Amino acid sequence: MSTNAAKNLFIYGSLLCFIVLIVLTIDTMGTLDKRAPVITDKVDAGKKVWHKYDCIGCHTILGNGSYFAPDMTKAVERKPKGYLKKFIMDPRTIKADSAMPVLGISEQEADDLIAFLDWIAKVDTNGWPPKPILVAAAAGKAATPGQVLFQQNDCSACHQIQGLGGTAGPDLTRIGLKQADIEWHIKHLKNPESVVPKSAMPDFAHLNDEELKALAEYMVTLK
Repeated sequence: MSTNAAKNLFIYGSLLCFIVLIVLTIDTMGTLDKRAPVITDKVDAGKKVWHKYDCIGCHTILGNGSYFAPDMTKAVERKPKGYLKKFIMDPRTIKADSAMPVLGISEQEADDLIAFLDWIAKVDTNGWPPKPILVAAAAGKAATPGQVLFQQNDCSACHQIQGLGGTAGPDLTRIGLKQADIEWHIKHLKNPESVVPKSAMPDFAHLNDEELKALAEYMVTLK
């Protein structure tokens, strides 16, 4: 290949790449608004709360922030809003050994912050971040009805079993030793606060009696 041919190849190749980059940039910018929901006054207020209390100093959101605490991009999808509100206002009442300090966030600020997190969760992030690893037993072919329900209801978002799952709620690895009464578990699933005062756990009253019993039976096998 001659010097002139190589020079032309470089020039026209670079120009083609530049044109493709411009086209892709224009296309991306044209679709950005479609990938995010409408920003309301409440969402805007929640973003101000996020910055006021320097939440980004410990948490990440949409890839930005620190990695001392859990990513909050899809927090509203992984945790009930009622739980999040209680935790935001006073973490220690939900988890006694929580590393998150009591920031003095008001109820209104907590509602606004959750509205902001709800908005963030609806942003199309192309599947990122990936969902946490679920309890391995729940995915097996020999899974019991209770294990399947544990997975389907995303219980591992808050609870660990043998080191797998979330840490927002109690570790359930040995819950069968601590509480072997199936009826207690059924009552707890239907109305958590009826047996655990100030519980932040959402109720599972939407499950029928057979499903509640299956899930409770699974709980007492965890020993």
